[in-house]
Amino acid sequence: MQERLQKIIARAGVSSRRAAEELITSGRVRVNGRVVNELGAKADLRDDKVEVDGRRLTAPPPVYIVLHKPRNVVSTMSDPEGRPTVAELLSGVDARVYPVGRLDFATSGVLLATNDGAFSQGMLHPRKGVPKTYVLKVSGRMDGADLEAWETGVQLEDGKTRPAHVHFLRHEEDKTWFEITITEGRNQQLRRMGEATGFPVMRLARLSFAGITSEGLRPGQWRHLTVSELQDLREEFGVPKRVRSAEGAANAGRVFGKIKARGQDRSPRTESRRADDRGVRERAHQRDDAGPPKRTQREEHAAPKRTHRRDSATNERTQRGEHAPAKRTQRRDVETPAKRTRPDEQAPAKRTQRRDNPSIGRSQRSADEAREPRKARARRP
Repeated sequence: MQERLQKIIARAGVSSRRAAEELITSGRVRVNGRVVNELGAKADLRDDKVEVDGRRLTAPPPVYIVLHKPRNVVSTMSDPEGRPTVAELLSGVDARVYPVGRLDFATSGVLLATNDGAFSQGMLHPRKGVPKTYVLKVSGRMDGADLEAWETGVQLEDGKTRPAHVHFLRHEEDKTWFEITITEGRNQQLRRMGEATGFPVMRLARLSFAGITSEGLRPGQWRHLTVSELQDLREEFGVPKRVRSAEGAANAGRVFGKIKARGQDRSPRTESRRADDRGVRERAHQRDDAGPPKRTQREEHAAPKRTHRRDSATNERTQRGEHAPAKRTQRRDVETPAKRTRPDEQAPAKRTQRRDNPSIGRSQRSADEAREPRKARARRP
């Protein structure tokens, strides 16, 4: 699916969407080898080659998160007023994820987050009619007729709301608790419905989104969607396109995140960093406490080895130095003269014999006369 380049760049983790627009206008982005400096340009990482400063962008693996958003937290990645955002709660996710839809600042509950743009668009499309269940506390005692008005639809400034499912819970003095399931996502729809019917909303929390609940999650905690949950979403709403063992499949069911109430940081990335820091500190303390003896012991063990090698090498060189001259002298005095003397003594005799009797040759002598000297030498003791 083709998307705007700034969204592709931001999803790849290169920069924010606004910074990505500056990269595009400055001519630092190429699509299929051509420089693109128009903000409206689109591309698809599956089919197109997108480069930023010569580095090719690749599509990250899909990540699907469910977060239990606390109250008084903005469901955006940044806030100009400096209020807490969900980006701080999702800082432990090893991907650049974005919320699927929004929850009001004072509303808590289920909030999905992902880096899959097609998934987010499919879950928010009005034609999908994705159900969202809320629990409300309104001011005033509502009766059956009042609840039926919410169920059939309330006329608002932007039109009448779709039919909803309402389930009464209880009354608390002059207040009413009930659950409602809607299939549209207008801005502050439930709060506007309360104002229109004369029952202002005092408390509001989302219990489920497309069947995904925050069960087991405390405010500020999150987890990866399981494979079965993704398969159910695909069968009912057509997204995600592929159900693979996503990046969080190994951690499916595990709870991560920051518990704002207690100030505990339980994100996997921060936990791993803290564990690494603790391990480094422990190893450092161990080296400080037991380091000098270990180094001294190593030096003591290493020194004899080096000394022994040097002594043995010296002894070998000394022994070689003492015996080598004797061996060389013996070879020169005994072996070499003996080898040189025998040929000198015998060769002249043969040459003299041949010179004295030039007419006698090997071809002229008989075979017995030629073998007789050899047999005589062989018989000698």
